[in-house]
Amino acid sequence: MKWELRPGRDVELSPLARLRSHQREVGFRGALVQRAWRGLVRRYLRWFHKLEVVGAENLPAEPPFVMVANHASHLDALTLGAVLKGRAARCAFSLAAGDTFFTSTRSSAFAALAINALPVWRKKTSAGDLNTFRTRLAEDGLVFILFPEGTRTRSGEMGRFLPGIGAMVAGSPVPVVPCYLEGAYEAWPATAKFPKPGRLRLVIGAPLDFSETPNDKSGWLAVASTTEAAVRSLK
Repeated sequence: MKWELRPGRDVELSPLARLRSHQREVGFRGALVQRAWRGLVRRYLRWFHKLEVVGAENLPAEPPFVMVANHASHLDALTLGAVLKGRAARCAFSLAAGDTFFTSTRSSAFAALAINALPVWRKKTSAGDLNTFRTRLAEDGLVFILFPEGTRTRSGEMGRFLPGIGAMVAGSPVPVVPCYLEGAYEAWPATAKFPKPGRLRLVIGAPLDFSETPNDKSGWLAVASTTEAAVRSLK
């Protein structure tokens, strides 16, 4: 393995700017906080929601890869992150709505330090932002947890996938792992402030390869359509 020493991507940013930056790296303190948080989340999901995981063997042995799933609840990102282990768990980032999780210093700190989220600003995400995600995913060997619907369902029904996922992986060897989470809408819908007990079942499908898909608008739409169909097939 070839090692390369380079400064952190976020080294020149102020503390607050670092929390909200797409270039944020975990750091030693963040790694300790997130390790403790993952342990708490796993216990919570096991005891409170009797989490069942099917198809864990489909997760790639090493990053980079992207996990995509239906989006019904704040439990979604917690559950997908909880099934990761080893290096994949340590380098996993959830892509979260900036207008929900990064509106204040307190919420930004929680989102960044506890759940290791990177902000996606709905209606303001640029091509440059998507290119940054694409570059970091491959160059830094990361895991992204992504919900291509763009928002939590208000009806319990899964929505259409947006093409942003395609801009991140089309023409790239990075695999995409489709997942379907059952029970999250019933346990914690978008209209509720707090979760309630309820069983969760996560089904993990075989990775998808988009290395031969054109990295253009048509390719992005094809990626979105294919991943949506793969997720729906797991229901």
